[in-house]
Amino acid sequence: MLEHQLIQSTGFENFGPVDAREGFAVRIRIPNYHGTRLSQLDGFDVTVDGEVFGFEQNRFRIRDEVYTLAEMREAIDPRWEMFEPGQILIDKPGGLAPGIHRVEVTARIRYSYFPPDVHIFPLRGDRLATICVA
Repeated sequence: MLEHQLIQSTGFENFGPVDAREGFAVRIRIPNYHGTRLSQLDGFDVTVDGEVFGFEQNRFRIRDEVYTLAEMREAIDPRWEMFEPGQILIDKPGGLAPGIHRVEVTARIRYSYFPPDVHIFPLRGDRLATICVA
């Protein structure tokens, strides 16, 4: 079961080989009251300890598939369902140092039922999270 908060307490971790970390990941829940197609997502801004990682470069993983922003925008069939975790992948050579970090995520969601313009609505969450292993 996922927690109510956007940013989950598990899944905040470095990725890549232990001696050559490529970046870090933040596990999140869908910031919506129902599932949605990936094309409705316009990426995720992530800030860790004041360092901003813009939505244009971050990738998104769901069900062992990884999508760039361009791929999400073009995705026709893939959906993110209500009770599935997602993970934002942020490239940062060396990853994050072990310890407690202030993490902020802004999910950028398009709502198609506000025509004629489809606006992007930011949904934000923040919390303290811990990297246990470098």
